[in-house]
Amino acid sequence: MSINSALLAGVSGLTANSAALAAISQNIANVNTVGYKRTAGEFSTVINSQSQGAGYSAGGVLATARHFTSQNGQLQRTTSNTDLGIAGQGFFVVTEQPENLQVTDSRLFTRAGAFSVDNLGYLKNTAGLYLQGWPVDAEGNIATDPSDLNRLRTINVGSVGGTAEATTRIQLNANIKSSQLVSAEATDAAAVPPGANAYDPATNSMAMWDAESGAGVKPDFELTIPVSDSKGGQRTVAISFLKSTVPNQWYAEIRAIPASDVVTGAGLSNGQIRSGLVAFTQDGRLDADAMTALGASALFSDVANATLSFGSSSSGAPAAGEVTWAPELGIDSQDLAFDLTAATGGLTQYDSGSVVQAVLTNGTAFGNLSEVKIDDTGFVTAIFDNGVTRQIAQIALATFPSPDSLTQTSGNAYRVSQGSGTYNLKTAGTGGAGLIGASQLEASTVDLSAEFTGLITTQRAYSASSKIITTADEMLAELISIKR
Repeated sequence: MSINSALLAGVSGLTANSAALAAISQNIANVNTVGYKRTAGEFSTVINSQSQGAGYSAGGVLATARHFTSQNGQLQRTTSNTDLGIAGQGFFVVTEQPENLQVTDSRLFTRAGAFSVDNLGYLKNTAGLYLQGWPVDAEGNIATDPSDLNRLRTINVGSVGGTAEATTRIQLNANIKSSQLVSAEATDAAAVPPGANAYDPATNSMAMWDAESGAGVKPDFELTIPVSDSKGGQRTVAISFLKSTVPNQWYAEIRAIPASDVVTGAGLSNGQIRSGLVAFTQDGRLDADAMTALGASALFSDVANATLSFGSSSSGAPAAGEVTWAPELGIDSQDLAFDLTAATGGLTQYDSGSVVQAVLTNGTAFGNLSEVKIDDTGFVTAIFDNGVTRQIAQIALATFPSPDSLTQTSGNAYRVSQGSGTYNLKTAGTGGAGLIGASQLEASTVDLSAEFTGLITTQRAYSASSKIITTADEMLAELISIKR
């Protein structure tokens, strides 16, 4: 009977509008949930098969939930470095536990990027889900794979300890006065035979100079260079210069201060590391050709590859002309490359005062972790108070062919479904995954004005469906009363 089908259609209307009300209620309740995606109840008609001449049978309405997962919310600025938002279609990969993950453990996907550092140093969001990324190995390499979740690791910023960086490169910008008077020791060294007080790097050197006793030879000019060792300890290397009787030539010695920091082989003493001549051109620049011609007598015969080598503290007694760090220091071997011909200066000999303009070195003393930064491509970088930065991991973003079909789970997260298609892991900024905004959070996509309007229309539709049932009931009552 058509009246019965009207009753059933009214019931389906009540059911459908109840489902729509539930969706609206869920949206309003999550208006301030980070990364929440609104859900809407959408209606479709149900048509019954009709028999010819038997009247019309109402089918009613069916409500289905539509998830607007692919709709991006506005990014809003926060004060936390570990708050993350995505400007694109990607999802963070998260897990329910940080450690001892097995292949069978589920991975979830979320846009809720309110991460903070937990007591073990892991990045965890407000739903208790842990952020995953590709780890950076000791050489700074990242092994990414677009389809292998097992390459991902839970990002831990608490495991990063202090760090130090040994000095490997030194750039000098200094001038030696060309009109410097030749000292008596240099004059004696040029005499044949040498004078009684002649400069000699082995027996009467600048490294032996003692102002109180007068021993050794006073340098005409000396500059010092700070050097960081493998443990971040500070060492000092000095370069001393004494003008020669030969025009545009200087005696030079490189030594460690204090001398006890090094152990030297035969031919070196008093902390000497190297000695030799330095030659300049007539226009005051370092003369690389003349240095090459001097050969073994030059401080560095190949100016382009001017390098000092220190053996480790554990390498034993050094050979003749070689140097190792003192055993009590317990530090690693080290090479120092000198840039003596920099375009901005280098080592020069002009007729102005002997002066050090700049000594530029890499390497740093030991430093502690001061903060963690995350850039727009997802690199998690540890910054230390000594200026060193170290990349820890790169955040992985997952994209899907149909993100609106992902299965929702608690904690504002999603699982892969048959309709969503499989995930594809990407780095931020590639393949539509979007860029990561640090110190930003994605706002909920709920529009309160639209939801309240939907409340009104849903309420009216529910009332109208109830009227269908009331009217059909009255018509059935009229039909039953015919018998009276």
